[in-house]
Amino acid sequence: MKYYIIAGEASGDLHGANLMRGLLAHDPSCDIRFWGGGKMAAVGGTIVRDYRDNAVMGIIEVIGRLGSILSNLRFCKKDILEWKPDAVILIDYPGFNLKIARFAHEHGFKVFYYIPPKVWARGEGRIRLLKKYVDRTFIIFPFEVQWFKSRGLDVIYNGNPLVDNIASTPSVHLTREEFLRSHSLTDDGREIIAMLAGSRKMEVGYLLPRLVKTAAILKAKTGGRFRCLLAAAPSIDRSYYEKYLDGNSDIEIIYGDTYGVLSHSAAAAISSGTASLEAAIIGTPQVVCYGMNPITYAIARAVVRLDTISLANMILGRHIFRELLQGDCTPEHIADELLHMTGDSGYRSRMLSDYKDMMALLGEKDPAMRTAADIERIIQEK
Repeated sequence: MKYYIIAGEASGDLHGANLMRGLLAHDPSCDIRFWGGGKMAAVGGTIVRDYRDNAVMGIIEVIGRLGSILSNLRFCKKDILEWKPDAVILIDYPGFNLKIARFAHEHGFKVFYYIPPKVWARGEGRIRLLKKYVDRTFIIFPFEVQWFKSRGLDVIYNGNPLVDNIASTPSVHLTREEFLRSHSLTDDGREIIAMLAGSRKMEVGYLLPRLVKTAAILKAKTGGRFRCLLAAAPSIDRSYYEKYLDGNSDIEIIYGDTYGVLSHSAAAAISSGTASLEAAIIGTPQVVCYGMNPITYAIARAVVRLDTISLANMILGRHIFRELLQGDCTPEHIADELLHMTGDSGYRSRMLSDYKDMMALLGEKDPAMRTAADIERIIQEK
């Protein structure tokens, strides 16, 4: 089998790597060509484009990169035609991937969508495109099953791959001392606060300056009780972070070990996205902090129909933790919430109990392996 996989973001790279392992386990001789990142490249196959060169989010930001996006679309279509895969597998990244779905379908290729667009938040019209151009859609959130079914789309839910990915990460099983030593840090006894500023430069540029001020507030209020560790995104160079830290911050940068940082932290301040769900699975109390270009935010508020932006809150159907959005996303509010989570044992316990309820809904182990088996079976059936 020949598989052409397209993932356009850090979370897609993670899920793509898990799926590739499943495909290779079922068919060790399969050939994989992909758009992705380091996690997918570590599994094998041939990388066509690195998502870090193309990651962009927001209407205003997309307009600024339109020429590059159109060039990539043309190249991708040409590459698929020349390589002739048995299936094209699309992972999230809807603005790009839905266009490829139509192209691939119209040229006779089988199309699978693994983690479809979040049409339950906005863009419900995209369901028509999924029905028309995708052979089968695989979802990773349990609440999506009934939502898609009620709209006439037959989807497959095999569980959420993050659970297995986290459990198989060595650093989450280390002691605190072992974790710190693995990053050449001495254990000074301070409680650790995890800071995750996002996987795109736009997100980091918005949130990191606020987190720098948050760290200063925490230090002033507690006399240095906390140690702030920034879990850096692999898609962003250290120099980009350091220009915001400016050499004077109390925040230390950790690369390549987001799960380790979360596992050994008393609480976390997190940009919304996959990282927030990862923190919930790990069991780290958190506050979600998010904001963007004011014009983009105003448009998003007009089209998004949800009362929460965090996946863990959506899965459980209630607010497990606070979300500080746009005007509420201030250093003072972030610091207050971190102090609340680390100082109020009842508040903290309720959050951890809700995490357990959420975990019970996520389903069985090895979802990527079962998804890979389904893809192979469907191709052979057709």
